[in-house]
Amino acid sequence: MATTKAQDPPGTSRRWAALLFIGLAQLMIVLDATVVNIALPSLQQDLGISDGDRQWIITAYTLAFGSLLLLGGRIADYTGRKRTFLVALLGFTGASALGGAAGNFELLLTARALQGGFAALLGPSALSLLTVMFTEPKDRAKAFGIWGAISAAGGGAGLLAGGALTEYLDWRWCLYINIPIALIAAIGGYALLTESRHEGRARFDIPGVLLVTGGLVAVVYGTGRAESDGWDSGKVVGLLAAGAVLLCAFIFVESRVPQPLLPLRVIASRTRGGAYLAVGMTVIGMFAAFLFLTYYMQVVKGYSPIRTGVAFLPMVTAVLVSAGGLTTRLLPRVPPRVLIVPGMLISSVGMLWILTLEPDTGYAGGVLVTQLLLGFGAGLIMPVALNYATHGVDPDDAGVASASVNTAQQIGTSLGTALLNTLAASTTADYLASHASHGSPDPDLLKQAAVEGFATAGAWAAGILVAGALLVAVLMNTPRPRQPAAAEKAGSAGGTGDGEPLLAHS
Repeated sequence: MATTKAQDPPGTSRRWAALLFIGLAQLMIVLDATVVNIALPSLQQDLGISDGDRQWIITAYTLAFGSLLLLGGRIADYTGRKRTFLVALLGFTGASALGGAAGNFELLLTARALQGGFAALLGPSALSLLTVMFTEPKDRAKAFGIWGAISAAGGGAGLLAGGALTEYLDWRWCLYINIPIALIAAIGGYALLTESRHEGRARFDIPGVLLVTGGLVAVVYGTGRAESDGWDSGKVVGLLAAGAVLLCAFIFVESRVPQPLLPLRVIASRTRGGAYLAVGMTVIGMFAAFLFLTYYMQVVKGYSPIRTGVAFLPMVTAVLVSAGGLTTRLLPRVPPRVLIVPGMLISSVGMLWILTLEPDTGYAGGVLVTQLLLGFGAGLIMPVALNYATHGVDPDDAGVASASVNTAQQIGTSLGTALLNTLAASTTADYLASHASHGSPDPDLLKQAAVEGFATAGAWAAGILVAGALLVAVLMNTPRPRQPAAAEKAGSAGGTGDGEPLLAHS
């Protein structure tokens, strides 16, 4: 039977030091999803990119990332998680250098796609290393608390970094900044990490790879095109339908092949499945808030890029307080949905608060309240969901389980941004059509129209988060923590027979 080699680096201090460098890699992945956003106007002007093409600077990254994650997870399982982690870091470094030096749109687009491809290797290998390093419940809770805080706060930190780098240096540094981070993480990982891998023969599920990659590319590309073509266009409908068919075919194939790309036992667990659902629904409902609040502060309120970045700091602080101060302490003691469901409801109130924003609303009574609610809610959700997305999985499947939760995050981000941005843009256009007189609309009307669009999108996002909370409450199993001795015994066994977390069910 296939086994996994020794997974714990020797010594507790060594494991926690290794977590620092794995966390740096995760921070880089999350930063790269948002750090370029604030730089978009500058790089668009510098490279002469059209308004219709500028979105692909973001989408090229998420498209490659989201569609290749499951393959990346399997590569990590079979070729070695440490080896994959180090190769992905070096590849990400090269792609970032290429993008920073790009002199035209095509080269920058290629570099962003390469970044996404290497991130698809890096994300699963990093999370699976964390999964096999920390198996004792108390240490695992602390480790995933740190990991969740990095994942949830990294987006806001990326906006801050993007604003500072764009304003004081150049947009190219939003890509160059990855180089020192990746090199530090690679050096530390090489010194501290212990290799682990699936010892069976590496047989890759080629039909599964083609079906899931094609399906996810169609879904992500289709949602990206909806922003410009409309959701009812033949191209968008065709792409989404093709994506759905390919993904259904993928599930069918995975239930038949002997060594599937995604063993269905990984997602069949109600606890792990609930965790994937929580991550996906959360990012669908929340990630677009970065976009809306950025445009609100820069376009409506007239903030500079650096001031906008600084204005996001309270969200980062709220995440750290919630994830590090509260979730880490409660995670080993309470069932997962006791934290996830309130977190999603608190976040939904944060999105609803966007409805109170007007062009003249003060920062303290508007954006600040939204950020604090979103940050506190995210700190309750992400560490718990990421923990239970891999908790109790067979060690041989650690990479693909990690890839599955990363896929939920990336696809949710793409879907949420496309859906909510389309709703906001449609509402803004309708408001201008009904209120504008002949000639160009005045600046105040443009600002009010933008705010109306943000409010509509915020209301829909709140509804998505509430629906997600209800689904998690109903579908997610509620394991109760075992006594320490029982938990340690289960942990040493590698998981329960049905694939559920190493906890007793209610």
